[in-house]
Amino acid sequence: MVDRIPHDAPVLIVGLGRFGAATAGQLQRLGREVLAVDTNMELVQKWSERITHAVQADARSIDALQQIGAKDFQIAVCAVGSSIEASVLVTANLVDLGVPQIWAKALNQSHGKILSRIGANHVIYPEAEAGERVAHLVSGRMLDFIQFDGDFAIVKMYPPKPIRGISLADSKVRSKFNLTVVGVKSPGGEFTYAEPQTVVSNHDLIIVSGDQRDIERFASLGG
Repeated sequence: MVDRIPHDAPVLIVGLGRFGAATAGQLQRLGREVLAVDTNMELVQKWSERITHAVQADARSIDALQQIGAKDFQIAVCAVGSSIEASVLVTANLVDLGVPQIWAKALNQSHGKILSRIGANHVIYPEAEAGERVAHLVSGRMLDFIQFDGDFAIVKMYPPKPIRGISLADSKVRSKFNLTVVGVKSPGGEFTYAEPQTVVSNHDLIIVSGDQRDIERFASLGG
């Protein structure tokens, strides 16, 4: 069962383009064992020195996946992005091999629906998600934006004028703006949990959580 997969289980990654390589590199930095597969020998050679294992193989062939031991993995990431057909074939092969948890990159919603229907447990839209994130950041007051299910978001931002110089309790952030200030960071310091008596200055950074529409309105107050 998926929920019994060890948190440090090795990960199979198919495709060493930008998304696949970034995923493989970060997993390696987190101490995870990684086997990366790509048809491009140059990419395989480049990454063979940076991650646990990198091999040249065509994952569109289920025989090739069997030869590299793909069925022994409990987690796989299909990071193939240049071809929807190739992405679908690779994902289907991983499903047929019985890999319990499959993450697959999709180019669009239609592609994502196909991946889900053939058995991908998690479908990722990296380009769309990056675009949505940038759209929220271009206003200039938000420094980072993470959206969760629905419209809930957590944002790192500069504090708008209405909450500066007074305690969070006195600024009534929750009742006035329907938001929660989770953390505050002073220049040169670390983020600390925000408390009712915390006073935010115009030099601080804050972490805010709530509905993204409320956050947008809050950020637009500026000052």
